[in-house]
Amino acid sequence: MSGETVGVVGAGTMGSGIAQVFAQARFGVVLQDVSSAALERGRRAIERSLAKLVEKGVIDAEASTAALGRIAFTGELSQLAAADLVVEAAVEDLAVKRGLFGALDALVRPGVILASNTSALPIGSLASATTRPALVLGMHFMNPVPLMPLVELVRGARTSPDAMATAAEVCRRLGKTPVESADSPGFIANRLLMPMINEAIFAAMEGIGTPEAIDTVMKLGMNHPMGPLALADLIGLDVCLAIMKALHAGFGDPKYRPCPLLEEMVASGRLGRKSGKGFYEY
Repeated sequence: MSGETVGVVGAGTMGSGIAQVFAQARFGVVLQDVSSAALERGRRAIERSLAKLVEKGVIDAEASTAALGRIAFTGELSQLAAADLVVEAAVEDLAVKRGLFGALDALVRPGVILASNTSALPIGSLASATTRPALVLGMHFMNPVPLMPLVELVRGARTSPDAMATAAEVCRRLGKTPVESADSPGFIANRLLMPMINEAIFAAMEGIGTPEAIDTVMKLGMNHPMGPLALADLIGLDVCLAIMKALHAGFGDPKYRPCPLLEEMVASGRLGRKSGKGFYEY
């Protein structure tokens, strides 16, 4: 990177977390969202997250104030024109992301890497919406971003080795561990995780066990820190459904069919923690 300014597109749970970790690592950050309400929610989420880190003694109050001061909040995509790296964290919709990548490609300087935080969508398709496919890659952060040490770096078919090396170095500057994945549906993380969550939802739907029982088996029997249904609520059931649909479409294999209960819960607005109710109430 030639400079220290990072643009983040999307101020939701992931985008605000990504903005926070860059700011804590002393990057200047421009966090953009078309929704002023989303920007305000993102600001409040960052403030709460930093306050928790201060409370736990991870950082001090001065560092918290400095990190928040490094983030500019804007509704205008044009404010990312001077960015040295852009990380897109918009809604998991391929058409929306392709439109964003086309606009970002026309906006930022030649040589700037365009990265996506997509959980499962093809990097190659995003790259083809730009004139710089060698500089397009995936930077898939884990939720909650400030606490989870992994970043899945996704190499598109035309991504250059130099771009991947630069992204890996940026991850290390954030205190994260980069792991490379090929551009296959779900990459590594969600190729493994989401079918397990989907099967847990099938087990709940079929009455094999209560959500509590299913989660307890995985926590105490498999030493998972969180059960799959509680984790689905944390991720967002709408996000889980979108990833399962991407896996099903990408592989054409019925084993990736989303559970009907998952589809029903999302249709009824039971999305997990973000809506106050999923498999559990919050």
